[in-house]
Amino acid sequence: MEKKRLRLAIPNGNLQQATVDLFGRAGYNMSVSARSYHPTVDDEEIECMLVRPQEQPRYVQDGLIDAGFTGLDLIREARADVIEVLEVESKVSGFFTRWVLCVPSDSPIREVRDLEGKRIATELVNLTNDFLEARGVHARVEYSYGATEVKVPLLADAIMESTVTGSSLQANGLRIIETVIESRPRFITGRQAWDDPWKRSKIEDIVLMLRGALAAEGKVMLLMNVPRASLDGVIAILPAIDKPTVSSLSDPSWVAVNTVVDEDIVRRIVPQLKKAGAHGIVEYPLTKIIE
Repeated sequence: MEKKRLRLAIPNGNLQQATVDLFGRAGYNMSVSARSYHPTVDDEEIECMLVRPQEQPRYVQDGLIDAGFTGLDLIREARADVIEVLEVESKVSGFFTRWVLCVPSDSPIREVRDLEGKRIATELVNLTNDFLEARGVHARVEYSYGATEVKVPLLADAIMESTVTGSSLQANGLRIIETVIESRPRFITGRQAWDDPWKRSKIEDIVLMLRGALAAEGKVMLLMNVPRASLDGVIAILPAIDKPTVSSLSDPSWVAVNTVVDEDIVRRIVPQLKKAGAHGIVEYPLTKIIE
């Protein structure tokens, strides 16, 4: 009997390493060879391949791939009928972008309706057309093969381009008039895979572990011993996900306290905890938090 496998697409390009790292934190150790488009993973039930994120939505929709990892912007651009199983909210660079309509700083265009009859250059033609159509604006939207920022004002009246902070656009003399979409990666699957009980169960297992890895991002575990008399003061300092766990020690006048906190506040609260009476404070990194 042939062993069942889930065909999983990993995005090549800018998202590749961040995606491989995320799966690693989720417990799926992947290795990508420079000479192969098929990453190895320590799970015999998963078959990986590197696929451009722009192509994943239609391959997943058509059932050629069971699950993939791509951006919301690219799903909307492909107008693909896929199931978005998980939105990846992460602090990792490259896991967030926004697409904006922008014009030269001295352009008379001030808002979206001013684009009526204008020429717009972008890599996401469908997404731009859908956005304008929803607002009753008719413009000529043309595909840009790169260097989009330099096409205004000579080759286009406006562009629709990706940015995070907008600083690069501003440095190139451009002014944002509207945000079209804010995009984060999605873990997606198709109707065929989702209707298959084995594949759906496998996808749900992967999503559970990915969600746990994302929940642990930027978090650490703090453990400490605290005199009972100082417990209320220590707990008041701790901003926990839930209430801190308090356990009795062999000495009834002491307790053990452990909790999860944001890593970036540790340097601020540890001195406070020490002054409040905590002893033996230990910090542990976390890889997953499963709710």
